[in-house]
Amino acid sequence: MSQPLAEKPKSIALPDVPVVWATTKKAYVLTTDGELQTPPKHKAQQLLHKQSVLACHMPYTCKRLGAEDLFGFDVLELFAFVHPGVFCVPTPSGLAKALGLSTPDGPDDYPFTLLECVKALFSDLVQDPWRAKANPIEIASAMGQQGQGWSWTPFVYAALGQTYNADDIVISKSALNVWKNLPEWAEDAPPPAPSYHAVTGEEARAKLQELLKTDSGAEARPQQLDYASKMTAAFAPVQDVDAGPNTVLLEAGTGTGKTLGYLAPASVWAEKNQGAVWVSTYTKNLQRQIEQELDRVYPDPDIKDAKTAVRKGRENYLCLLNLEDTAAGAALSRHPNHAIAAGIMARWVAATPDGDLTGASFPGWLVGLLGYQHTSGLADKRGECIYSACDHYHRCFVEQAVRKSNHARMVVANHALVMIQTALSGEGEELPKRYVFDEGHHLFDAADSAFAGHLTARETRDLRRWILGAEGGKRSRARGLKRRCEDLVVGNDDAERMLQDILHFARTLTSDGWTTRLKDGKPKGPAESFIFAVYQQTYARANGRDGPYSLETETYPLNDGLSEKAVALKEALTALQKPMQNLSVWMRGHLNEHAETLDSDTRKRFEAVIAALERRGRMTLSAWTSMLETLIEQSKSDDFVDWMEIERGGGKTLDIGLYRHWVDPMRPFSAAIAPHAHGVAVTSATLRDGTGDEAQDWKAAMQRTGLERLNPDTVKEHFSSPFDYAQQTRILVINDVRKDDMDQVASAYRELFKASNGSALGLFTAISRVRAVYQRIADHMEDVSIPLYAQHVDEMDTGTLVDIFRDERQSCLIGTDAIRDGVDVPGDSLRLIVFDRVPWPRPTILHKARRELFGKKQYDDMITRLKIKQAYGRLIRRADDKGVFVMLDSMLPSRLLGAFPESVEIQRIGLKEAIENIQNFLNP
Repeated sequence: MSQPLAEKPKSIALPDVPVVWATTKKAYVLTTDGELQTPPKHKAQQLLHKQSVLACHMPYTCKRLGAEDLFGFDVLELFAFVHPGVFCVPTPSGLAKALGLSTPDGPDDYPFTLLECVKALFSDLVQDPWRAKANPIEIASAMGQQGQGWSWTPFVYAALGQTYNADDIVISKSALNVWKNLPEWAEDAPPPAPSYHAVTGEEARAKLQELLKTDSGAEARPQQLDYASKMTAAFAPVQDVDAGPNTVLLEAGTGTGKTLGYLAPASVWAEKNQGAVWVSTYTKNLQRQIEQELDRVYPDPDIKDAKTAVRKGRENYLCLLNLEDTAAGAALSRHPNHAIAAGIMARWVAATPDGDLTGASFPGWLVGLLGYQHTSGLADKRGECIYSACDHYHRCFVEQAVRKSNHARMVVANHALVMIQTALSGEGEELPKRYVFDEGHHLFDAADSAFAGHLTARETRDLRRWILGAEGGKRSRARGLKRRCEDLVVGNDDAERMLQDILHFARTLTSDGWTTRLKDGKPKGPAESFIFAVYQQTYARANGRDGPYSLETETYPLNDGLSEKAVALKEALTALQKPMQNLSVWMRGHLNEHAETLDSDTRKRFEAVIAALERRGRMTLSAWTSMLETLIEQSKSDDFVDWMEIERGGGKTLDIGLYRHWVDPMRPFSAAIAPHAHGVAVTSATLRDGTGDEAQDWKAAMQRTGLERLNPDTVKEHFSSPFDYAQQTRILVINDVRKDDMDQVASAYRELFKASNGSALGLFTAISRVRAVYQRIADHMEDVSIPLYAQHVDEMDTGTLVDIFRDERQSCLIGTDAIRDGVDVPGDSLRLIVFDRVPWPRPTILHKARRELFGKKQYDDMITRLKIKQAYGRLIRRADDKGVFVMLDSMLPSRLLGAFPESVEIQRIGLKEAIENIQNFLNP
């Protein structure tokens, strides 16, 4: 069907449709006659009703205009198609910068800029570097769906000198078959065990100086050199196995240079001992930053590729079998978005170096643009991999990442992966020996998530799906246990019977459609019956309270009949667990018995199925039955806290069930990592509490990081920030704004944002307060030419909103905790932070239990101080930054002021005076 790509045509045809950019109040519309109109939103809705338009991020544009019927040409889709794997901020300005064009001066220029971007994209497409791996004509033809799909398809053809024929029959799976061009990984022998040579302080300092000289001959600061020297204690040989691993706890203020400070000794140890160091962090931004800093350690790209690896959980990587299924179904899909997404993802697969759907090569805005199912949902989220039975096994991104990390010297991981890896580790299993945990203040939350047990509707449904796959003739990518291992057990009657028993008893678990059945009071099976009883008890004790917020209740006393439902479910889970355990034992025996005859890929399939069965049998089902036993016996453990909850979001019930968390999640984490680790370093800018009692502050840091259990003799040190906070910042507590009056709060935000001339971050303690303030001030901020973006309001993910905020110097961004944790915005883009009220912890059942263990009121204060400290730390990222921190809550207790540097004066003043201070300080 396709022809050879032609040379660049003399002129590039553009869509003859209106070009639209929407703000909070109005639209900027460039008509087909070349006239720029700026109608208010309601007029724009009428003007563009059911019209084909050209826009940047169509879902965002529709949400801003309140017009869900727009369709047509999305410039971001074209950018993702032409430049797969390339990041850009998803705005006209961001597109222009990415394409090397002049940036627009304001919204009046945006429609014209979008047209220039389209021209540039078609020009770039002629020089397409991915043509051999992902032919743009073939892929665009599949996306076109014979004239009913992607609007850009005819224009892609035209730009490449061809004519699109909508009558051509296209086989989407063949057209989108990019996986055939991917490289295959090769199996290598496992690396030998590392040596045990220590790293001296002199070696660490020398390496740090060497790394810094790559940056225009920069010299290390004394604090940074001392930090690197202290870090070497984590790389000393273990002296006494009973004493635990060598542990280091270093708090380093912002600007200390801790990333290179720990990479220097870590890389020296890795090369000296021919071993691996795992650097674990919490946020994607820091993971990318660490990976970039490794350029200094290994300046040669080929050497860096061989000696470093970025490692994440398998749920972060695109599954090629899922992509193939999506490609095969694209032509038959009723919705054109399916084919459009399949084509753009096929182009991305050709360009990505690692298939990481959360990495630097994958623009986060693609999820909002194309839909979760066709982007991030293409990963193996539920552990349904069929390993070597998959045609793509030897090209698999996950398998490549695993093998690469097995042979790397420096592995950049994340807390979630390390926690899961340690939680699942069995006796005698080999895990990494040396760890550096950056962003160590998040370790507690990561462990809390990894070691929790949730016996809920969604979790039991997911287990059923993992075992049975798609049911009822549904079109689905779900691949059940039968498909994953049937050929491994065929011919053995006992094993086949075990498999059939697993499939049979899995039908007692929650199935699709549970929300409707529970709403109608008609649960099906023991799992749904138990969950329905939990729902009734929780809802009754919440006094039938409706609304958007989750509901929870303590487990005891039990409602009548709930104990019987728990007994029935426990029996069903035990019946399911037994054949799973038996099949695992049979497979392990079969592996040993036929060790000489099984090829490597088959062995790995057996090992993968065994691990999956043991994980779900030993961990998931055992945890659930233990929770049910506690409920039935009406007993209680001091180690755990159990509760019942109805989880809600967006006005809908998302999940219902019984929850169990460790009161101190660092206890199971420490126990799991202790047998494996030889050295553990934990570092962050915010580890210690700010009580003023140094011993108490370090004790809190030791508890929250788990080092108190790993090694009480941990090396501890604090390194102050080199920044002059007294000169660079101001801290203001507003004493005349009522925090419970949203009109007053909104007015305060509006005037404070104006005083700073934008570049402001608004932090809130509740989503409802974010939305309330946005509704009240968005139009006014537009009137003064300060763009306002809001988490939970704008049709974009949090990371993308932060990217836009960073790129648009004068903009403001408001949101909740996720915004605070994800922001790293040096320079003039962030000069003001406003907190709506003191961020006290929510009084949940889980928090109540932890409050009792960790000091009651002191625990509340510590959690709150650390939140404020982390927020304040966002302000100053460079030596020339200036910033103001504002707390709108006049009830901020003086005991919480330890969150701030002692050198900075805290002023309690009225709003009017605060506005004047901000204007004079930031805009003198």
